[in-house]
Amino acid sequence: MSGLLKLAMGVDWLSTQLSKLAAWAVLAAAVISAGNAFIRYGLDISSNAWLEIQWYLFGTTVMLGAPLVLKLNEHVRVDIIYGKLRGKGPVLVDLFGLLFFLLPVMGLLTWLTAPFFWNMFVTKEMSGNIGGLIRWPAGLLLPVGFGAMFLQGLAEVVKRVAVLTGHLNMTTHYEKPVQ
Repeated sequence: MSGLLKLAMGVDWLSTQLSKLAAWAVLAAAVISAGNAFIRYGLDISSNAWLEIQWYLFGTTVMLGAPLVLKLNEHVRVDIIYGKLRGKGPVLVDLFGLLFFLLPVMGLLTWLTAPFFWNMFVTKEMSGNIGGLIRWPAGLLLPVGFGAMFLQGLAEVVKRVAVLTGHLNMTTHYEKPVQ
């Protein structure tokens, strides 16, 4: 179990590093958005590339930031049941959701988006907009993001099993959002 826990901690580290890229993407998107607004309305100059790079950066934020959200246990859940459970109940619910929902969906999406990206890369697909950008960097975010989420899901399964077997203490505290 200790080897699997070390692997899980390695995946946690990877998710943290990807989230740092996501955080920089937020800053870059804000700066580009403000600069684009100034240039567009102040100088009456426009380019579709400036709009598209903002979309790419938003995709970077979502796809590379999501694994950290799962790692931090801040993901969306149905709290009607989860919030009322005590002891190992939340761990079992997490394990069920990870095994039967998250991992199959993330695995399938990784599998389906890899050829989608590869086709964009090989054909050098470009945006249909005048002055638009190449599309493969945005396409690459799909298999990378879904793959990272799949790996983080595996790490979370290892951690939940370690909790159930007494090899790890982990808080499953979930604070219900204010309604």
